[in-house]
Amino acid sequence: MKYKGLRGDAEIESSACVRERVLRARKMQLERSAGEKKLYAYAAPKLIRKHCGISAAGEKLLETAIQRLGLSARAHDRILKVSRTIADLEGATSIEPKHLSEAIQYRTLDRSYWA
Repeated sequence: MKYKGLRGDAEIESSACVRERVLRARKMQLERSAGEKKLYAYAAPKLIRKHCGISAAGEKLLETAIQRLGLSARAHDRILKVSRTIADLEGATSIEPKHLSEAIQYRTLDRSYWA
């Protein structure tokens, strides 16, 4: 969100609205992985790759991040899972580069904080 939006009279999403988005995203994940009965937080790499497909632009972005930041295979999978969740929270049917970028930023912050 832009600074002016934080300081202005823009309407802020209520906790109830956020809760509904989270419940909707969780339902999407459970429906998508029907039969596997696992949310992405607990998914094996095979399941992650099955449900977290990305475009060519997304592939390039993720590859660049992995190389430049020296991220592991585990970090790669975590970024995909977080990206899928971000897309689900937005109601998007596919993972877009903006979802990957946001997940990469979270991973970078996580590394900075705990390093």
